Amino acid sequence: MRVLFAHGFEGGPSGSKPTFMRESLGWDVRAPVMSDLGWDIEKQTEVLLREIDEADYDLVIGSSMGGLAAANASSLRGGSGFRLLLIAPAFGLYDSWEGLTEEELSEWREVGTRRYKGFELDMDLGWGFMEAAGRMSWPEPLHRTTIVHGTKDDVVSIEVSRKVARDAAMVELVEIDDGHRMKECLPLLSGLASELMSRGA
Repeated sequence: MRVLFAHGFEGGPSGSKPTFMRESLGWDVRAPVMSDLGWDIEKQTEVLLREIDEADYDLVIGSSMGGLAAANASSLRGGSGFRLLLIAPAFGLYDSWEGLTEEELSEWREVGTRRYKGFELDMDLGWGFMEAAGRMSWPEPLHRTTIVHGTKDDVVSIEVSRKVARDAAMVELVEIDDGHRMKECLPLLSGLASELMSRGA
């Protein structure tokens, strides 16, 4: 299985998910640094588009913001032959980023930057991050897609994945008892991928 993996905002190419895919499932996984061109969703989507344009993949897998980037890449490369597996994808990014209020968003817009302090990252994000999110928060995947999302996710609400599954014809949603880090999905990946690859074109 030739896989392109898009990690989340604070993830990385050697995180638990791509490592599991390589070591436990034996998949051939390409996992680029998603922030290689920049931190916003447009730049991260471009990282995937360059990979998709250079090589053939059976499956594109994205986690959290990487899942949103993968969905955007699907919407822009409908003619490519891959399938899409999204893990707690960050659809609705503009409306949900750090739970910001309208006042906080207005201040960010006026100042031009806002400090982001996460688990490992501490940096200034320009307002362009939100401008890109405003354009690319709700892509429609153009490939057969499975979303797996945890019902206990307190970072990206499962409701966004339910909305996408209702609205997009080629998307199926699998709900599991898990939070945003989605550790419980790892043992399910092989079965989810097999089922997805076997679905009609």
